[in-house]
Amino acid sequence: MTWKRDGFESHEGEVGVLLADGSEPGPVYFDLGSSSQVHKSTAWWAYDGTFRRPTATTMRGSCACGWRSERTYPIDWRQVDRHNPDAYDVLGPELDWQTHLDEVTARAVPLPEDLAGLLRQLRERLDELVDDSPLTVVKATAELEATVAFFAPLAARIVARSMQLPLAHVAEALGMTEQAAGSRLRRYEHMMP
Repeated sequence: MTWKRDGFESHEGEVGVLLADGSEPGPVYFDLGSSSQVHKSTAWWAYDGTFRRPTATTMRGSCACGWRSERTYPIDWRQVDRHNPDAYDVLGPELDWQTHLDEVTARAVPLPEDLAGLLRQLRERLDELVDDSPLTVVKATAELEATVAFFAPLAARIVARSMQLPLAHVAEALGMTEQAAGSRLRRYEHMMP
């Protein structure tokens, strides 16, 4: 189970776990037979101690950006339904991750309200049209792509050359990791109209 918020793709959250010694374990590997493929997982419920896997004692909020909640919550393995581990209460870690995302959002550059409103209206209108008039949505999407292809390279070049901001500042302003921000700027800089 992962948590997501629109516009913050590089901040996907999940339940992280800690072992009794306070360390965060690496992925758990599952040998599913004689194939060369070995499945791995970092799902919190995989650290239940069965089949010589590590046993997690506490859980916490975790984010793909590297953030980890300082607050931890005990895991009572007797209360975890092995057939439906998602039924176990993980609200504490999720709320901690939401607080982290609220902080990321507060540091990000806000969109002007009129622009945010237009984008919201556009999403709502496309949602209304997609089932009944999918060709209209395809045409509208093509128009949006043309708009992005015109403005994104210009804005990316201004950020990269004129503003000369450190990537850490750009990432914070965009509400994403440095790796994601760098990737986006490179993609936009080289986008062809």
